[in-house]
Formats: sequence, structure tokens, C-alpha cells
Amino acid sequence: MAAFGAGFGAAASYNPNKDAEVPSAPSDGISSLKFSPASNLLVASSWSGQVLCWDVQSNGQAIPKAAITLDKPVMCSAWSGDGSMVFAGGCDNGVKMWNLQTNQQQQVAQHAAPVRHAFFIRQMNMLVTGSWDKTVKYWDLRQANPVHTQQMPERVYAMDVVDELMVVGTADRQIQVFNLGNPGAVYKSLQSPLKYQTRCISCFPDKTGYLIGSIEGRVAVHHVEDNLQSKNFTFKCHRDGNDVYAVNAMSFHPQFGTFVTAGSDGAYNFWDKDSKQRLKAMQKCSMPIPCGDFNRDGSIYAYAVSYDWSRGYSEYNPTTAKNYILLHAPQEAEVKSRNRPATGRR
Repeated sequence: MAAFGAGFGAAASYNPNKDAEVPSAPSDGISSLKFSPASNLLVASSWSGQVLCWDVQSNGQAIPKAAITLDKPVMCSAWSGDGSMVFAGGCDNGVKMWNLQTNQQQQVAQHAAPVRHAFFIRQMNMLVTGSWDKTVKYWDLRQANPVHTQQMPERVYAMDVVDELMVVGTADRQIQVFNLGNPGAVYKSLQSPLKYQTRCISCFPDKTGYLIGSIEGRVAVHHVEDNLQSKNFTFKCHRDGNDVYAVNAMSFHPQFGTFVTAGSDGAYNFWDKDSKQRLKAMQKCSMPIPCGDFNRDGSIYAYAVSYDWSRGYSEYNPTTAKNYILLHAPQEAEVKSRNRPATGRR
């Protein structure tokens, strides 16, 4: 795919990389971006309660397709395996299932506190949800009650699922690893190797490990099995001199297995964990990047430019705060491993 963001003329401060802009972004902070597993439909959720869907064309143009607004802020979104349904969870303590064809909504999950993460597990045909009520719940969408409730050591802050590997990060830097072949048992329980609060988690595509991102501008590359622990390492990112920024989101490229980090500094960077090097550092946007996602073939990286609350309520100005969703077409040199060890410091 061509670099469809090019041709904007002078770069706006929120879009220094001249990426393609999605029209009609949410009116408040953007909390999640998720591409459909079956098409180039993109869904965004926001603190305004809006859940919006666009059809992204091959030229980078995004056409609004559908929209709903829920009563409370929405903090997470997920797609069904066939891409026909969107799940939206958040501060109403539940998850709504939205049928894109009929525009109908149905509540399919309930917690005692806000829902921070939701994933559809195709091989189990179930929805899994993680909440600030210190539980992870599994839902058969044909039933009102959860199939299983897993007690967690603390509030769920970060979570990811790839096939049978599920990793959950909670408050107090606790990490819980699950093998979904036996979803009712914790496979591994450990404390994060990072010294500060867990912000995001992303499982390796080959399921041998996972990334942990913290509020202190650091990422841990961690493996599941004991015999691979020698491959573990951490690295610094999203820092500028003495200024340290949160790592808000991490996504693996579906073709090359490299990954992108996005941070409160307004930057997104591409990395190769196997050669321990940064592949490309993009120019910083004027606001934080709270979330991002690759489409199914890795030809598009969608990311939000929006206030992420990392500096608290006092830094938020609703009269000047704008929200943007941008689409980057990665060049192969940005996302393909160079297969050589890193030299010097990053």
C-alpha cells in the first residue's frame, strides 16, 4: 500500500508525519482503536460514550459507517471473530454487543466496577472481560451469567490475548499468565520486572512471551517459560531528556512480528525485539497517543492523538482539546527486521 498520508502540504502539529486523517473523530478522549479481523473496518471508543466505526479504503480514505453513543465513558472495544459485532465496555460496569448490520445493542457482560478490557476468544466462542472489580470473567453470549469468574490480585489495568495465551496486568504490578486450554487456572503468577505501574501488555504472535509497558517509559520483553528467561530484557523509550512518558499502547505487526509502541510524548516508534533495536522513530505529535492498532495485514497502523489523562485533570482544557485518528501506511523498512544486533545505545 502506498504512503497514503502523503500530500497534506504543511504538517499540522498534531500530524507531523502527514498521515491520513479519519473524519468525525470522537468529541472526547479516545480510549481504544480496533481493526476488524475480517476487513478494514475500524472502531473507536471514547470518554464521551461514543463508539464509532469507519470503513478504511485502500487509498487511506475513511468513510463513516455506523455510530452509537452509550450513557457512560467507554474504555475498551473488541470485535467478534467474523467482524459482524462490536463489543464496547466501560464505566457503566458492563459490555454492550453492537450489531453493525441492524444497529441493535445488547448487554452481554456485567461487573461490579468499570470494565477496562474485553476480548473475543474465537476458539472458545466466548467474550472475556477484565475489570477494576478485580475479576476476569468469561461469557457465553447466549447466557446472562458468566461461565467462569477468575479472581485477580488487584484491579485489571492491562490485558491481551493471542490464541491460547492470555496475560493480565493488575494494580500493584502483578502479572497473571493463563493458558486458555485450562482457563480456570493461573499458569504463571509474577510481579512485573518493571518498577512502575503497568500501562499496557501485548502478547507475542508466537505466544512464547509478552511485552509489558509501564508509566515510566520502559518496556519489558518477557517470556512465559522458565527455559527462555535468559532472553528477557527491558529497554527505555518515550523519553526526552529528563522527561519520562507513559507507554500507552503496543501492537505487533501481523506479518513481520516487529512491534510499535505509542506514548504520552506523542510519538510512535517501531521496534524489533529479536535484534534489540529501534527500526524507526516517527516525529512527535503535539498531544499524547493513547491507543493504536494494526489492521489484519499490517498495511495500516491507526492511532489516536488525544489527551490521555497522564497529567491529570488540571492539564485538561475542554475548549482547546481536540481528538484525532490518523492512519499510517508503514513502509517495509519501518517494520521489517534487519536481522542484525543493535550497536550502541538507543
